[in-house]
Amino acid sequence: MPGASALEPEDATLHERAVAALSAVGAFAGQAGFSVRLAQQHLAGAVADTIGARATLVAEAGTGTGKTWAYLVPLLLSGARAIVSTGTRALQDQLFHRDLPQVRRTLGVALRAALLKGRSNYVCWYRLERSREEGRFGSREEAAQLMAVRAFAQGSRSGDLAECTALPEDSALRPRVTSTAENCLGSECPFWSDCFVVKARAAAQAADLVVVNHHLLFADVAIRREGFGEILPGADAFVVDEAHQLPELAGQFFGHSVSSRQLLDLARDVLAECAGVPGALEALQAPGRTLVQRVRELRLALDPLGGRGTLAHALAEPEVGTAIDALAAALAELCRALAPLGDAAVGFEACGERTRLHADRLTALVQAEADGCVRWYELSARGFTLNATPLDVSGPLREFREATGAAWVFTSATLAVAGSVGHFAARVGIDEPVTLIQASPFDYPRQALAYLPGGLPEPSHPGHTEAVLQAVVPVLRASMGRAFVLFTSHRALRAAAERLPELIDFPLFVQGTAPRHALLDAFRASGNGVLLGAASFWEGVDVAGEALSVVAIDKLPFEAPGDPVLEARLDAIRRARGNPFRDHQLPAAVIALKQGVGRLIRTVSDRGVLVLCDPRLLSKSYGRVFLESLPPFPVTRELADVEAFLARSGS
Repeated sequence: MPGASALEPEDATLHERAVAALSAVGAFAGQAGFSVRLAQQHLAGAVADTIGARATLVAEAGTGTGKTWAYLVPLLLSGARAIVSTGTRALQDQLFHRDLPQVRRTLGVALRAALLKGRSNYVCWYRLERSREEGRFGSREEAAQLMAVRAFAQGSRSGDLAECTALPEDSALRPRVTSTAENCLGSECPFWSDCFVVKARAAAQAADLVVVNHHLLFADVAIRREGFGEILPGADAFVVDEAHQLPELAGQFFGHSVSSRQLLDLARDVLAECAGVPGALEALQAPGRTLVQRVRELRLALDPLGGRGTLAHALAEPEVGTAIDALAAALAELCRALAPLGDAAVGFEACGERTRLHADRLTALVQAEADGCVRWYELSARGFTLNATPLDVSGPLREFREATGAAWVFTSATLAVAGSVGHFAARVGIDEPVTLIQASPFDYPRQALAYLPGGLPEPSHPGHTEAVLQAVVPVLRASMGRAFVLFTSHRALRAAAERLPELIDFPLFVQGTAPRHALLDAFRASGNGVLLGAASFWEGVDVAGEALSVVAIDKLPFEAPGDPVLEARLDAIRRARGNPFRDHQLPAAVIALKQGVGRLIRTVSDRGVLVLCDPRLLSKSYGRVFLESLPPFPVTRELADVEAFLARSGS
């Protein structure tokens, strides 16, 4: 075979060929950036065995293992038709555009690969042209962005907006030039033959390997619901990278919701469709405006209740119940007004289907059925979302996995709690997985130091955040900045952002003041910055080298009490005679902490200090579970040790 070494005879097993390819004399030997890692070889061998047996593997591979190559090598050598799912669009792009071509080229394997993203990543010609004709923009910048997107689409083969640098990810124009499952016109669309989504899905159907993200992991199910058929019939293997994200995302997939944004988009699209249809505006303007008004009234009725809570609690307030009834009536009125216009334009028919869909979902949301879902609301600055989230997704996940008859590999750097992946396996419906835990190849005793400052109050104490800053500032001075300070709440983050400029002179970068990628770029460029982040900076952020020498964490990341989904999940565990803390809260917090800690050491040459500011690590018996689940950092309680370590690191 092309690229084979003396250790890869033609009659060798897939396990042997995969391990040999990653050995000191294998296909990758001598390539820039490659080093022999036993953990990588062990994982590659386990993936190969899983493919051969069509089994299920749950594998934790510590940071630096090189897990991407460890699963790509056996996948490509096997010839299996495969779907690889990653956690984010950025990881998708990295895998498809960098890792996959390199592995394919090195192994000399010919295969057809495809990159498939959700609809919202591709330009929709129909909605783009509608927005251009409508000509209503919030600013001149939006108008310029639309013309730039149109020029991009005319010259693009993929229509993937990740390639359109003129449109920021947070642009308000984005939903106006992309489609959703609800507003897509399907084969009735006048731009069907040029549709970027259709082309991407056709390429996926013809491919040997498709790279998706977790939102499309169940794409066969989702696409059948949308009438597009299947993505990859007969897939032999599925690899789920960053698998720790799967349980929460599966809850979103198997649940349903109605949001103010969806409803306002519907009202806007209804009025936009009126252009060129005589009498349409007269018939639809009033019900469209009524829908907008009812959405605003419901937002106002929910406002006194706070950020999130159960729908049952909200519906106990007469104003909320009245507002929801009025919203349902507005949807019914709009549906009646759209019915006679279905033949006038295909867009009206699609809007009618969307209206009925939202009406049905709203009805289902306010019914207190015992269907295993928790019904809850969430408020944003100007909008709301009403949700139904299943408490247990293990059954649907198990059914989907078993129906494929394929090999499944679930891998991440953070799946195990105290040496066991049982918590993760139970949540995703894997009863008897093959398991593998590979420690990171990094030399943590040499590369890192964990500092547990003394004298800190309990996290519930009102002075905790100030005490954290007083403990962290001397470390920041010793490291000359170059630090992430991670918080478990936005309230603590805001307090730190107000206080730190009085305590340090380093550039400060605060989550929420700019898009994440812009903050990271500015942080790297500064050379001595301090970045304050909450949830979205605990994972998926990679700053290697001297730019990051300290990661400080204010509290153990237990999920916030009062969250309606969490409370319902804990109640379900109690009813099943389980222990909510032991069975869910503790393992979930351990995995979250491991993600935050993983920001510190990214390469074999990195050195850094981890500052953990929660006294419960030492004062509570469960603190041992956290410490035993982390990499083997040396631990100190002395600031002098930290200063000496950073001095040796060249700070």
